[in-house]
Amino acid sequence: MKKIKVFVIDDSAVVRQVLGDLFTKDSGFEFLGAAVDPIFAMDKMAANWPDVIILDIEMPRMDGISFLKKIMKERPTPVVICSTLTEEGSDIAMTALSLGAAEIITKPKIGLKDFLNESSLLLTDSVLAASHIDLGKMAQYSFKEPEATKQKLVTDISQLKATEKIVAIGTSTGGTIALEEVLVKLTKDKCPGIVIVQHMPEKFTEAFAKRLNSVCEIEVREGKDGDRILPGLALIAPGNKHMQVKRSGAQYHIEVSDGPLVNRHKPSVDVLFRSVAKYVGQNAKGIIMTGMGDDGAQGLLEMKQAGAVTVAQNEESCIVFGMPKEAIRRGAADKILPLRDIHRSIIDFYN
Repeated sequence: MKKIKVFVIDDSAVVRQVLGDLFTKDSGFEFLGAAVDPIFAMDKMAANWPDVIILDIEMPRMDGISFLKKIMKERPTPVVICSTLTEEGSDIAMTALSLGAAEIITKPKIGLKDFLNESSLLLTDSVLAASHIDLGKMAQYSFKEPEATKQKLVTDISQLKATEKIVAIGTSTGGTIALEEVLVKLTKDKCPGIVIVQHMPEKFTEAFAKRLNSVCEIEVREGKDGDRILPGLALIAPGNKHMQVKRSGAQYHIEVSDGPLVNRHKPSVDVLFRSVAKYVGQNAKGIIMTGMGDDGAQGLLEMKQAGAVTVAQNEESCIVFGMPKEAIRRGAADKILPLRDIHRSIIDFYN
């Protein structure tokens, strides 16, 4: 009997190891190998194309949804999605199925290795079933952009619920005190990745970040170009540089760059918030705090329009009620909170 050739694409070393062992030991399968992301996978699979691909969603460089869409257009292949994001009925599960995924397996967020070992029959049966798909028919039904549907199919992972979340904070006058008040109350185990623009001159931001790091449980540091945004870490934009959030696959990192003043500021809150709206979407929370002027008001509105949760500090607790006032006036804030409650909204967003 011909063996079913299997390839695994997942950035988890645990998944690659356990599934590699499973399909190597089972005589009905030929394990071709594994890769940490679809870019590496394409190179590895070129010489010996698999019968079935087991695919994660959240990966560096290219996410699984983008790869699934690409593969179904260019070389239709049975794909079994194995991800923490595919709870029954979730947007991601529905999108994956619409794009041509053969099977969906939901990984747990904890106890992953035990789950994989205990689910060997589910995994092999899913791959076996996928291998029997008629590829000719699959080619006929390869992905097409919807034309006149009531609800456009969402295929950008930034507009789908993800496991990694980001909080973006913008502040100016009075912000050094306000930020300490918020960050000092956060704990490493219940804190999403945080990116911050505090209007502050060059060279002062590094000292400010070190000061916060010395009094906070979470890690706080001045952001450097390419830094990955991780839970329990707050990155502060360096003075006289703009900071933006970018996405590589399903992972987020910052880009630090020079450029003209925006709203008379560099770094600018609007520059940060707009990048978060574009690349993170509903997986973000935007918070605008005490400060003079209107920097960040439009960016917060764009975050809200992209599906993010948005918060403005209330007038009573602001040292200067300028930036939050303008954001509220434009309808950019979902909630208006006193400074003492902002840390709770960050914790709630993580859960």
